[in-house]
Amino acid sequence: MHIDLNSDLGESFGPWAMGEDEAMLDVVTSANVACGFHAGDPAGILATVRKARERGVVVGAHVAYPDLVGFGRRNMDIASDDLRAGVMYQVGALQGLATAAGTTVRYVKPHGALYNTIAHDARQAMDVIEAVLAIDPTLVLVGLAGSPLLGWARDKGLTVVAEVFADRAYEPDGALVSRRQPGAVLHDPALIAQRMVRLIKEGAITAIDGTDLRLDAQSICVHGDSPDAVQMAREVRAALHREGVALKSFVGTP
Repeated sequence: MHIDLNSDLGESFGPWAMGEDEAMLDVVTSANVACGFHAGDPAGILATVRKARERGVVVGAHVAYPDLVGFGRRNMDIASDDLRAGVMYQVGALQGLATAAGTTVRYVKPHGALYNTIAHDARQAMDVIEAVLAIDPTLVLVGLAGSPLLGWARDKGLTVVAEVFADRAYEPDGALVSRRQPGAVLHDPALIAQRMVRLIKEGAITAIDGTDLRLDAQSICVHGDSPDAVQMAREVRAALHREGVALKSFVGTP
């Protein structure tokens, strides 16, 4: 058994620090690197990509709505031309920095409100899919496990990876509980690790109403900006290791 462990990194902006990228890169197998639309400045993004290369961590483009103030977590009814161009712009920028750092961008994972919107919104989902296909059809698209997005992207020829969130609560229908609701973000590292072990062994996770939700996933995310994120990721990695689950990126080596 094996699975990918990823985290959202490169989100610091100038003097404002976000997350512990260096420590997290010692734990994860894939790094979703901000591209400047929701977080991250060029020098900081480049530094994170260089550190990922040094540790053998695969780099992916963490594309978002143009929303620095809202950290990419505000819904936007954005025009298709703008959304497609924005995604291509972000991936292209990260590709340039990755080349300078001696590595490559291997996948795309939308961030925040864009991630949740395209999980079910066919129009915006197709905009993102078309943007990825236009800039590099070999890129893998990471999306919410169980969502229609994965089928839409697969039908267009993209390789897809289904993802679950270690530190987020789920609705019974497989959607993430809104961050505006109590209990949406989980903080207990031991509980989080236990949930992920059960997911791998049984293919199930407990939804917020106590019912079982069946999910098939190839990657686990721990949000880099969550309190004690590194401890959570370490607990998940250690628990999976004890169960004989290997950690490796879904695209192999960088």
